[in-house]
Amino acid sequence: MVGLQSESAINIADAVRHRRRSAVEGVKNSLRAIEEENTSLNAFREVYAEESLAAASSIDHGISQGHDAGPLAGVPVAIKDNIVTDWGRTTCGSLFLENYRSPFTATAVQRLIDAGAIIIGKTNCDEFAMGSSTEHCAWGPARNPWDPTRVPGGSSGGSAVAVAAGMTPVALGSDTGGSIRQPAGMCGVVGLKPSYGRVSRHGLVAFGSSLDQIGPMAGTVTDAALLLQVMAGHDRFDSTSISESLPDCLSQLESPIDDLRIGVPREYLTDANDPDVNQVFRQAIDTFRELGATIVDVDLPMTDSGVATYYILATAEASSNLARFDGMRYGARSSLANGDDLSDLYDQSRSAGFGAEVRRRIMLGTFVLSAGYYDAYYKKALQVRRLIKQEFDDAFSKCHALIGPVSPIPAFEFGAKADPLSMYLADIYTVNTNIAGICGISVPAGFKTVGGKKLPMGLQLQAQAMDEPTLLRVARMFEKARNSP
Repeated sequence: MVGLQSESAINIADAVRHRRRSAVEGVKNSLRAIEEENTSLNAFREVYAEESLAAASSIDHGISQGHDAGPLAGVPVAIKDNIVTDWGRTTCGSLFLENYRSPFTATAVQRLIDAGAIIIGKTNCDEFAMGSSTEHCAWGPARNPWDPTRVPGGSSGGSAVAVAAGMTPVALGSDTGGSIRQPAGMCGVVGLKPSYGRVSRHGLVAFGSSLDQIGPMAGTVTDAALLLQVMAGHDRFDSTSISESLPDCLSQLESPIDDLRIGVPREYLTDANDPDVNQVFRQAIDTFRELGATIVDVDLPMTDSGVATYYILATAEASSNLARFDGMRYGARSSLANGDDLSDLYDQSRSAGFGAEVRRRIMLGTFVLSAGYYDAYYKKALQVRRLIKQEFDDAFSKCHALIGPVSPIPAFEFGAKADPLSMYLADIYTVNTNIAGICGISVPAGFKTVGGKKLPMGLQLQAQAMDEPTLLRVARMFEKARNSP
């Protein structure tokens, strides 16, 4: 069942609102697809069959009574397992939180529910969103539906698989350094990372608080725009959410882009990329020329500094954020043996509960924040962050959007990136988007054929902070030009 679900979320909602089909029917279709596909692909951690059918029945009843069911009426949505709900469990892909149940629901999820969406289940992810392949999940990796011997990307791999395999039309992920865009690119779906502050982080289990953003994954740019329109806006529970309202993105999606300038960073076209990635990138440049956009060359010389900067800032914030998971306040608690003290309890609980990649990042973060190393590492990374932000500001003074690869490589085989550094380098084109706080999106752009199987590759578009309308408009025109729906 590889490929996008035949019907978009926006069409599903329209059919439900106008009673051409019931919400219950849509949920049953989604549950049937999950039953058929999830055993082999391991996209879902939990499926809420009873709850989702009850919610669908309630929507159908409300519509029969003349009530407005909302712009997402009856649309099944999958939620990454690091976004809390007040039903089910939120494990973050970790044994440490295997039985954690949240007392509240994330703001972004609640806004989807209020708009008529139906939460179908929680999707697998790298533990605490720390990874680029979903291999660091305590319950095994999700598998790429185009080739199950390969990773789906990460850390929002389960959400990408759910959409790509047709289990749900849309899903939510989180993006700290590319965790929405990279799996979207590797699974052939659309993945949007909003500007920092555009969508509330309330209810997202924190990894890197100055970098994290919740965003949609979808089969089409239009569906991604619809979910963003519903979720965006100020939230009193998140002090970093902006008060500025999001303009109507949907009304601008079909506007031609012959008045726009598209920037091509010289640093994004390199021999370090897979040759097929470069070919897809060059074809995308030609597509934008055909669309009438003006192509301009720009320089982003700090591109190569992004990975090092990110893995200082992100690990430092992770070290602080994950300190609460000590077996006392949150998480599974180990048993004390005779002679053990409280420090031993913390050590045993965290050692048993956290996987290797999470422990590695906590230790890295603790090191860069420690006395004697703070100035050399963390303070320096903050200074480089400012330079990266300035570099993007300079680029956007010359163009409206930037284009480039999502990843230097297509989906790789399980175990191929066992060396952490090689895994980290796969994020070279995505991390700076989060460092600068701007918005970015991955759209399907082409394929690489390996062993008779097609591996999707994505094109990344970036726009300045709070300019999602332009970003989505450019993405939609590219999608349309590539004969997508």
